[in-house]
Order: sequence, then C-alpha cells, then structure tokens
Amino acid sequence: MKQLMTHIVAGYPTIAKSQQLALTMAKSGVSFIEIQIPFSDPVADGRTIMEANQVALENGTTPEDCFELMARLKHKTHIPLLFMTYFNIPFRYGLEKFCERAKAVGAYGLIIPDIPIDEEPYDHYIKLCKKHDLHPIQVISSITPEERLKRIGKVASGFVYCVTGTRTTGERKELDSDSGDYLSRVRKHIRIPLALGFGISSKKQVKAVLKKADIAVIGSKILKLSQSCPSGRDRVRRFILSLNSARI
Repeated sequence: MKQLMTHIVAGYPTIAKSQQLALTMAKSGVSFIEIQIPFSDPVADGRTIMEANQVALENGTTPEDCFELMARLKHKTHIPLLFMTYFNIPFRYGLEKFCERAKAVGAYGLIIPDIPIDEEPYDHYIKLCKKHDLHPIQVISSITPEERLKRIGKVASGFVYCVTGTRTTGERKELDSDSGDYLSRVRKHIRIPLALGFGISSKKQVKAVLKKADIAVIGSKILKLSQSCPSGRDRVRRFILSLNSARI
C-alpha cells in the first residue's frame, strides 16, 4: 500500500491538543507524522501553518517541549515520527546535541528545508544525522538542478521530500500538471521512496499523487480540519479514513 504523511505544529493550539491530534492521525492509519518545532520565520510555509507556528510560539512552546511531546507519542504509537523545523533551531541548540536528543526521544528523521546539501562541508548535518541513526530527509523541488540531484542520491536515506512547484505550503484546488515528469527526472538519480507534498488537500489529489510518488503529504488541510470545534479531531479522523482507498 502507498503511504500517507501528515503534519502537526507542536504546541498548536496547545501541546496537549497537538498530542491528541497526532494520536488521532496515527490511529486513523497514517504512515508517518511530521512534528514541526515552531519557528518565528517559517519561510517554506503558507498562511495556515505560519499562523499555527505563531500561536505555538505565543504559548511559549520550546524545542524541549517538542522533544518531550515526541517521547510521549513514541510510547503510544509505533509509526515513524519526524521533526520538521528550520535550521536556526538546531543551530542554536547545538546541531550534534539536537541530533542526539532527537534520537533519544524516538525520532525517525529530520526534515530541515533550509539546510541544502551544499552546506554539508561546513555544518556536517548529514554526517551527524547518520552518526545518531537519524534519516536526514532531503527536500527538493522541480527546479533542483540535475547535478544536485546526483549528489543527493548518493547520501539520501529514508525518503526524499519532493515539493510540488516552487510555492509555500497550503491547500490548492489543482496540483502542478508536470509532477509526473518532475518525479521521473528525480528517479533517475534517487532510488529510495519519494514523498510529494505542498498543496495536497483532497482524496482526488492524494490518488493522483500516489500514482507517481510513494508517499503523499498533507499538512495545511489537516490543521484546518482540526480547528473545527468541537469536532475537529473527528473530522480529521474521518478525512484520513476516507483516503484509504486512494492508497491501494
């Protein structure tokens, strides 16, 4: 069966509620969950996730809160959990210390979209992830050059996160029509599974994505559904269950 990855922002609307949302998604059958450590300038994210980051930060959510959240979730679910954030956070925390702590609380890998492979000689991000048995999930787009794809193919592990188009996250009525050609080009250099995300918000889109990619990623749509009161988590559960037939 093809796979589905969903997304939460730790601390949105509270740590307790983000934990409940993650468990709802896990119990509904998702394959991976991204736990976003909130940051003040989430440059790859659209309005929905940006606003969730702001609320989480106003609540006082810290990286340590996020580590503790993942540790609690790992006691309650066996699916792979990943931290997603921006490089300023692990850089300020101390990159090796961050990797060590992430592994200790059960992280499968890290998704850090603003640390390109070009920085590896200086920051040693990939090396430190592998030292601590974490998958350094590489993020690429349709404009990633061929030479960079070759370099990524040599070091990538877990899966590669392929961004649709060159825009930020957020629901879209239509996905980019050239994603098939894009992924075909990527597969020439990268042999591990490909996740496709940014803009996926319906069963029709998930079905289309999973004809081409191995993992469909849904973030903003889930957050919007979860905002409904008092039935937000139930709406998330029903939405995820509705996607199961698209994943065969």
